[in-house]
Amino acid sequence: QVQLMESGGGSAQVGGALRLACTASGSPTNCIGWFRKVPGKEREGVAAIYTLGGATNYADSVQGRFVISQDSAGSTTYLQMNTLSPEDTATYYCATGASLGRHCRGAYCFLGCPLGAADFGHWGQGTQVTVSS
Repeated sequence: QVQLMESGGGSAQVGGALRLACTASGSPTNCIGWFRKVPGKEREGVAAIYTLGGATNYADSVQGRFVISQDSAGSTTYLQMNTLSPEDTATYYCATGASLGRHCRGAYCFLGCPLGAADFGHWGQGTQVTVSS
């Protein structure tokens, strides 16, 4: 039984930072992803990490602002969110269940974890992030 628990959500000012943590137990796959959901919109993949090799994958909307990482034991995955904007306000979820695969962005192809919600089968309960000016 895979269990995921998010922590670290809360409120931040525009331009501020927050760090989310995802603790996994049971038998997660080697892909851990962070997603966010705003009411009325589709769940959006934010970042994913391959826990064996550290390969990362980011959505264009957070590239350069968010950093996904893991602790040395591989049991906790972090999402460092910098330069926050009101558009980052959402409920953030971590997930596992996906597999390493080949992904391409234009001419650039790499091995990494996907950012599609349908690729992940196990989800945490979510943590709310609110960014205000």
